[in-house]
Amino acid sequence: MQSDFRTRRRVLAALAALPAIATAQGQAVPALLTRAIPSSGEQLPLVGLGSWITFNVGRDPEARAECREVMRAFFAGGGRLVDSSPMYGSAQDVIGEAVAALRPKPLFAADKVWIGDGGQGPAQAEASRRLWRVPRFDLLQVHNLLAWEAHLPMLLRMKQEGRLRYVGITTSEGRRHGEIEKIMASQPIDFVQISYNPLDREVEARILPLARERRIGVIVNRPFRQGDLTAALRGKRLPGWAAELKCGSWAQAILKFIVAHPAVTCAIPATSQVAHVRENLLAATGPLSDEALRRRIAQDIERLA
Repeated sequence: MQSDFRTRRRVLAALAALPAIATAQGQAVPALLTRAIPSSGEQLPLVGLGSWITFNVGRDPEARAECREVMRAFFAGGGRLVDSSPMYGSAQDVIGEAVAALRPKPLFAADKVWIGDGGQGPAQAEASRRLWRVPRFDLLQVHNLLAWEAHLPMLLRMKQEGRLRYVGITTSEGRRHGEIEKIMASQPIDFVQISYNPLDREVEARILPLARERRIGVIVNRPFRQGDLTAALRGKRLPGWAAELKCGSWAQAILKFIVAHPAVTCAIPATSQVAHVRENLLAATGPLSDEALRRRIAQDIERLA
């Protein structure tokens, strides 16, 4: 209990120390740090919202209402990018129901194409758009490179025709990095989505530098290793650098490590709890670490996790 109290106290102290913006309800919330999408210059907040597992709640009305409150808190806190996929069960419909209820002005709708038959890509993209209840997606990505040779040209045509703003590709859990690099080097994509955290850092060697070279935005999935990393650190005392960065929790420390990398555009932790989405958004406020401190953070987390 004392540890939980200290964590809450650190979070509240961090909130009090940060610059604020006014919400429509007149409440003050910390202003989120943003980074430019390299291909356009459009600014995105450094922390977004994922929906893998957490929003796959079927028709359960209570669970759907909880997801809607997570999205309400996310947008009230200044969040924009929400990410989903046809692979995520009912998540797209849950998001769409919330979008229809909340009508968020700052929404950056990011979804994926995930089907083995390349000819079915357009139909799946349209089905996803209807589930989201949006006029068009901001970003569509080829999920885990499935049939990317067919889907990527289709998405690029959609962008050229004005039916889509950005095009990307994704991978997860450190898979197929070699193929990801080849596509990044040869195709006019706007985004790549990869897994990255203080323990999974393979992308630092080639993919993140290539993203900067090719002016490709980077979205980071699985920042907490689907909860395993934060669970491994639970109860461990935050090192001294946490105070320097105004981190009140390990989740914030991990996210701040990720988004401090200059190639990263946005990290997308998934959660089903309002308290956690607010906590995660705090990682996009206050100071960020330089490269030397990022190395120290990674070393400390490797030692403690």
